[in-house]
Amino acid sequence: MSHDHSHHHHHEHGHGHSCGHGHEHGHGHGHGHGHHHHGPADLSQAGRRFAWAIGLNVVFVGVEFVYGVLANSTALMADAGHNLSDVLGLVLAWGAAALARRSPSARFTYGLRGSSILAALLNALLLMLACGAIAWEAAHRFSDPAPVQTGTIMLVAGIGILINGASAWLFMAGSDHDLNQKAAFQHMAADAAISLGVVISGLLIAVSGAAWIDPLVSLLIVGLIVVSTWSLLAASLRLVLGAVPDHVDPEAVTAYLRQQAGVADMHDLHIWAMSTTETALTVHLVMPAGYPGDAEVDRIAAHLKERFAIHHCTLQVEQGTTAHACALH
Repeated sequence: MSHDHSHHHHHEHGHGHSCGHGHEHGHGHGHGHGHHHHGPADLSQAGRRFAWAIGLNVVFVGVEFVYGVLANSTALMADAGHNLSDVLGLVLAWGAAALARRSPSARFTYGLRGSSILAALLNALLLMLACGAIAWEAAHRFSDPAPVQTGTIMLVAGIGILINGASAWLFMAGSDHDLNQKAAFQHMAADAAISLGVVISGLLIAVSGAAWIDPLVSLLIVGLIVVSTWSLLAASLRLVLGAVPDHVDPEAVTAYLRQQAGVADMHDLHIWAMSTTETALTVHLVMPAGYPGDAEVDRIAAHLKERFAIHHCTLQVEQGTTAHACALH
């Protein structure tokens, strides 16, 4: 796990580094607090969740596709295709969770933990693509309805509800603190909704004989999935662009840092997500009285971790004797 000591030696000699200006600053210390904020038990638990969900869904996709062909139901085949896209999404998310545990190297100083953010983004995009495919299929079925075996459809889709519901339940515990597991949870819940829609459409077609009910129900479900996935897509895009994670209030962090003893001013505050579970912060604190000592800097870093769940802090302390021009252009 990375210690943010990359600036440590540099700051000891009181040189300004951040803007390429040779200002004499005080001391800046980078302290890497909070290693991975979930222990090995959590990680292996997440791995087991992914393994179970992938195993269950791979078997079900095969069964559902075969019965879709036998029942002459494009709805079942489309549901199988959508389930398959989610299995691919789960594999991506699981791979990202494994990569996130890779140790840092000379080139990848954060390790590969950022891959979890990319996986969350790819998951959201895959779900959007699956929605497009289902909508396309539904549009075709309005103009070309085919007779279907409604009993088979309802039975197989009913099994789908159970499998996807069980998979969603596996990820529910981890979805509150990990965007990746949240993506997996939303996928599984969306799959269960789709299977339920297929059951309902099968029942209605059996009762009324109206084949257009099937594509109508699938379009309604696509609408629901797009709405629920949009927030995941937006959240993962924000993290890719280095935005402050949703659970951190940057104004509260600013207010807290300004309240600390000896802090006259501050600038260059950056808060960003290193992975779907870890947050980093860098800031320049102007302290005219000089460097307050390791214990004080450690205390601020520990408080940022406890109160704001910011795990990796680099705090640069300056005496504020020279002007700084560090605006981002």
